[in-house]
Amino acid sequence: MSQDSQLQQAVLAEFDWEPSVSAGHIGVTANAGVVTLSGHVDSYAKKHAAEAAARRVKGVKAVAEEIEVRLAFDAERSDEEIASAAIERLAWNVSVPKDSVQVRVEKGWVTLTGQVDWWYQKEAAEIDVRPLHGVLGVSNQTTIKPRVDTADLSDDIMHALHRSWFFDPNTVHVRADRGKVILTGTVQSPHERQIAGQTAWAAPGATEVENDIIVV
Repeated sequence: MSQDSQLQQAVLAEFDWEPSVSAGHIGVTANAGVVTLSGHVDSYAKKHAAEAAARRVKGVKAVAEEIEVRLAFDAERSDEEIASAAIERLAWNVSVPKDSVQVRVEKGWVTLTGQVDWWYQKEAAEIDVRPLHGVLGVSNQTTIKPRVDTADLSDDIMHALHRSWFFDPNTVHVRADRGKVILTGTVQSPHERQIAGQTAWAAPGATEVENDIIVV
């Protein structure tokens, strides 16, 4: 069996293992470490789950995600209904500061804007709206409030990365310009690349993360 075929089978096996993925209508192809997902699912949450599952598989260097969301008839909602549900979910989430995130919905696509103090608050807002009925996609344009003192930002992130067993201090590098963080170097999987980006976002003072790490 070729490496591409093995990778394809590994991704399909991960889909079978992950209960949040309905793989019955998802196609998987692999070419030199690049996995392409096609087909359709009945919710945006399942589409996101499929991409996340594929990125976890060893040997996957990149994911081309071409899955279409086809809503079931009873899952369709008007933009007004989606917006109202999203606002209510955000209001009940203690991780999202009150009135910090605004919601706009157009033809089922949700756009989040506003400003929060931490990356986890931005992420929490997106996680809230992904599983709502009627959502076809989410664009999270929420920004992080800048901080005055970011002098030790790159050192703080490097120390956090080195505490993790994922990262070799000789292969991942961090540079910071005020609140903007630039990650470079190499890792062995998209999952490791994603973890590095999340670690950088968690640093106090990080307002933007440019993840230029390469998967080898």
